[in-house]
Amino acid sequence: MSKQNMRKRFWSCAEQLIDEKGYVSPVDLLVKMELITNKQVEDWRFKRIPYLEQVTGKNLSKMKFILSELRKFEKSAKLKSSQTVYVSWGKGPKHRLRFSKSGDPRIETLYSTHYILVETKKPTKETKPEAEDTYSS
Repeated sequence: MSKQNMRKRFWSCAEQLIDEKGYVSPVDLLVKMELITNKQVEDWRFKRIPYLEQVTGKNLSKMKFILSELRKFEKSAKLKSSQTVYVSWGKGPKHRLRFSKSGDPRIETLYSTHYILVETKKPTKETKPEAEDTYSS
């Protein structure tokens, strides 16, 4: 898939996630783009997969491109970034999950950041009670 086609697919999926959930996360985006499956995410969450990049088809340049586009999307859509901690599911002690083989903190931060739609409230007109008619007869 060309970068141009991947960019179109990315933006379409990111917009859908914002409409559906009010936020977009790299994990949800990878599932929406069909680069990983929900089953693979579940296996990762239950520690059956040591790091998420292991199931992304080993194409790290594609992952780098997607994470870069996500930052552009954040700015374009005026989203708020929120760091999220991913911990393992299941019995026993909870462990922080890894996204990358290297465990590089910068890369881990990119994968674990969610981008949230911050809706600004529209100003409302204050409704004043209507003045009673004070006409005398």
